[in-house]
Amino acid sequence: MNEISWDVAVIGGASAGLSAALMLGRARRRVIVIDAAAPRNRFAAHMHGLLGHDGRPPADLLADGRREVESYGGRIITATATRTRRDGDGFAVETADGEVVRARKLLVTTGARDELPDLDGLAERWGRGVAVCPYCDGYEVRDQRIGILATGPGSEFQAQLLRQWSPSISYLADAVGGPGGETRDAFDARGIHVEEGPVRRVVSRNDRIAGVEMADGRLIELDAIFTIPRLVPRDEPLRQLGAERTEHPWGSFVTVDENGQTSVDGVWAAGNVVNAMANVAVSIGAGAVAAGAINHALVLDDVRRAVSAVAPAPAESE
Repeated sequence: MNEISWDVAVIGGASAGLSAALMLGRARRRVIVIDAAAPRNRFAAHMHGLLGHDGRPPADLLADGRREVESYGGRIITATATRTRRDGDGFAVETADGEVVRARKLLVTTGARDELPDLDGLAERWGRGVAVCPYCDGYEVRDQRIGILATGPGSEFQAQLLRQWSPSISYLADAVGGPGGETRDAFDARGIHVEEGPVRRVVSRNDRIAGVEMADGRLIELDAIFTIPRLVPRDEPLRQLGAERTEHPWGSFVTVDENGQTSVDGVWAAGNVVNAMANVAVSIGAGAVAAGAINHALVLDDVRRAVSAVAPAPAESE
């Protein structure tokens, strides 16, 4: 692999990365995908809201995507990128197993990870009764007993949002504390019940959510729990290259333009690594847009090289 120079190296092989690799392969670009095989949605048995694929296992979508990329000559390797650096006019990506991938352009689609509240029994149910996105998982628990495990100010609107799917909403204030003022009035007006006090653990029975046990021993019976974990972008390659960042209320993310281009010339990024709101559908679209921009940049490079190759050498002065 050290002998091969690729047109584009894509770090991250989930929906955004595979979408970009597919477009680049169809543009007859030499593209390689370096995938650590740890997509954010790997805990979910099914995905929803993706046109034509509603209810499909996310792993199946990625398997089909890999086959499509490879059918156009793209290469996919399972490896973890550990170091990314400038290498002449392009970039070099070093992997944990010692391989070095060199490419003219770089696309980072490494996604993000969810840091869940430290609560006994919660992580075990992540993606299986505990969720974050109402649009992804709300319909499946419509009209059921839904708990909102508060983690910050955003949890108050999450409770109001889930009220669209069920009239039985319990706001688990935990360490955040119960809402007051107009927010509490709005809760009362829509029948959202507030449970004050610390939550001790998530209770499961027969491989399903049964509720939460409060610190005072009470059991709040629930069928599903929604919470807002801290989203941490897996943006180490972008940090190593010194990409500029923007601070948001939901965290610090690398800054990109409408085509996914970063502040580092020749480097693009797409999906959850730069957009906390990107679901599978948005990530697929962002990957495709970035791929078009990358191919456009490569064409301009190809034109410059071709013109330079045929340009007459400057005459030597006597």
